[in-house]
Amino acid sequence: MQPHPQTTERESIAQETIVAISTPPGRGGIGIVRLSGPHAAEIAKGLIRPSASLEHARALLAEVIDPESTQKIDEALVTYFARPRSYTGEDLVEIAAHGSPVVLELLVRLALRAGARLARPGEFTERAFLAGRLDLTQAEAVRDLIEAQTLYQARIAAEQMGGALSRRVQPAKQKLVELIALLEAGIDFAEDDVEVTPDGEIVTRIDTITGELRELARSFEHGRMVHAGLRLAIVGRPNVGKSSLFNRLLERERAIVTAAPGTTRDLVTDRLSLGGIPVELVDTAGLREAKDEAEAIGIRKTRETLAEADVVMVVLDASVPLRKDEHEVIVSLAARRALVVRNKSDLNTGADVPPELPLTTVTTSALTGDGMQLLREALAELVRNPAGESESGILTSLRHFEAVSGAVTALGAARDAVAQKTPHEMLLLDLYTALRQLDSLTGETTADDILNRIFSTFCIGK
Repeated sequence: MQPHPQTTERESIAQETIVAISTPPGRGGIGIVRLSGPHAAEIAKGLIRPSASLEHARALLAEVIDPESTQKIDEALVTYFARPRSYTGEDLVEIAAHGSPVVLELLVRLALRAGARLARPGEFTERAFLAGRLDLTQAEAVRDLIEAQTLYQARIAAEQMGGALSRRVQPAKQKLVELIALLEAGIDFAEDDVEVTPDGEIVTRIDTITGELRELARSFEHGRMVHAGLRLAIVGRPNVGKSSLFNRLLERERAIVTAAPGTTRDLVTDRLSLGGIPVELVDTAGLREAKDEAEAIGIRKTRETLAEADVVMVVLDASVPLRKDEHEVIVSLAARRALVVRNKSDLNTGADVPPELPLTTVTTSALTGDGMQLLREALAELVRNPAGESESGILTSLRHFEAVSGAVTALGAARDAVAQKTPHEMLLLDLYTALRQLDSLTGETTADDILNRIFSTFCIGK
């Protein structure tokens, strides 16, 4: 039997030893050169002095030498991990030298001269996946952890690296496999008086699996926010203190603030963290009838931002009565993630907010800082995990969501087929489609082109 072409390609790659600098570009206290593959230890010993034998999981202090002069140019800690007890499942060596680009590039050049190949982006993690050390969701979580901007993002990524998503998918997948096996047995042994599974039992099993997967799919709303962050728009009429609140939330003078209405003509953006979620804060132009063309463009951008934002903060002037156009904006946001901020409370003129406002209202003074902690807490509540959704094993990427949604769709088609008295041979086609979708989530049946797209987004050396 001829070997599968994909298998042949992977076996060929496994015979190569790869090398890359695993620390960020530039100068630093430490820089790491990583090698992985069948000749990693042999190549590494040729880069250092003394070329002593390497022991698994033990660090060796050695000298990095200039091959032309044979003089010492650095000291390094060399750590060897023998297969299969390494990150990649292969022999792996890490040389931790001082973070001089000259020294690190020398080590890479010498390794290439000794027969190594420069690693592609993400190839170390790809080899870990191909060796069965990680499933695909865990491999993707490695990238997410590297890119994390908040501790909360890092914690979620660490849970995914530990297999949280795979464990959450597994019960539904196991039930699906059991249903497939039950129907297959009924077909294979139809002539041996094996009882055919009743339609009611098939529907019940499909509904149970579908319910679990739909619950998982709902976690994508929160997972998307954790992974990509949110956009929060600050809107309101001119001179209500939008830019002042923007600066207060960032705790620095980022936007220009003057007493003249309409100072902000364009969008001003910056980033902060709310409840561990990265948030792009957008200060917008005041909503009113434009006085000139530049302000008209700014107001148009404000309305576009208002429509596209994940969270909206409507700012009012607490010292004056609520205007009709402000009330209309607030009412239009009743079904969205939004809140009202009554700013300028320090003026204390007693202008009350009508009780029928449908959004949470916070009173602040950007001038004195009063109410800012309450505002931060209210904003954090808006971006908090909806409906107490479990944070263990959530969908954090569109690829995850599409795989689970595809499985739900296929199960729906199978349920319809039962109602139409479709033969079980045809019903199984839909069930196998659902199974392939779940397999693609963790990588069992993922095509090489998809793997290449995923791992190409990693940094070199990981």
